[in-house]
Amino acid sequence: MRGVDMSLSRMHKYLLAAGAIFGIAFGSWVIADSDTEDGDDLPTLDSIEVRASMQQPKLTLPNELTVVPVVKPGEYFVPPRLEDLTESKYADEVRLGRNIFVHTQQYAKRYVGNGLNCSSCHLQEGRKPHAAPLWAAYPMYPMYRDKSRQVVSFQERLQDCFRFSLNGIAPTLDSREIEALTVYAQWLSTGIPMGTIMSGRGFARIDKSEDPSPFNGAIVYKNYCASCHGDDLMGKKFTNRDGYMFPPLAGPDSYNKGAGMHKVKTCASFVKANMPLGKPFTLNDDEALEVCVHMFIQDRPWDPRKGMFMSIFMPVTEG
Repeated sequence: MRGVDMSLSRMHKYLLAAGAIFGIAFGSWVIADSDTEDGDDLPTLDSIEVRASMQQPKLTLPNELTVVPVVKPGEYFVPPRLEDLTESKYADEVRLGRNIFVHTQQYAKRYVGNGLNCSSCHLQEGRKPHAAPLWAAYPMYPMYRDKSRQVVSFQERLQDCFRFSLNGIAPTLDSREIEALTVYAQWLSTGIPMGTIMSGRGFARIDKSEDPSPFNGAIVYKNYCASCHGDDLMGKKFTNRDGYMFPPLAGPDSYNKGAGMHKVKTCASFVKANMPLGKPFTLNDDEALEVCVHMFIQDRPWDPRKGMFMSIFMPVTEG
């Protein structure tokens, strides 16, 4: 019995020692936690909206999107200005690319089959957010495209623009036009790491709440679009020179049925974010979809991948 009492006494001492150690550790943890309760000493993570004070691109987790500095929090990337270019052969190529982009009818007429310019859809010289700005597009290439079912370069993407949106023929990859447009896009995206998904890329997000009605679309068009693009959707030309002041949305001088803008949802995403001109986000999602259904059913050049016969007798049934 005496041996058992000694063992119990020894165990009691061990338990007291273990309790003391646990108490010290727990007390230290409580003190440390109370000292940092306000979060002053805890590391903080930058939100995905990059701060103006950031000087280097940061990799944000968990979505692994690279964010670049902007002028102020919440603003879009600001591309460089032509006025800041120093005189050089590179600057000359940038200016040529800009001229081709803005005045495609004059500088690349041999490849164009309608009355549009690149800037008819990519507004403000390819700078405007949510109007497929070049500075947000260039860093994403090469990329896979569902349209061609293959990985394409930025230059190959430009070729498709000439074939479908401009209803023309694709310049060769080594043509002066493709080279200059590529340099212009690269210059606009100066400072953006390759592969970066930029805010303002492409067009606005759009959701369909009900089936769009072409009848309602005609009403929306008359109220918001006809004053610029004409009652017949054929656009309005300059009175003192060739070309369109407001581009045609249908007819032989508009984009063909293979263009991305012929897809109702793509068209609506553009319209929602950019139209009426100078008053973006005036139309709600349903109104944008309906006016684009109205545009979708209009006559326009056929898809060059299908030819005239298939475009007439096997038309696209959905946008």
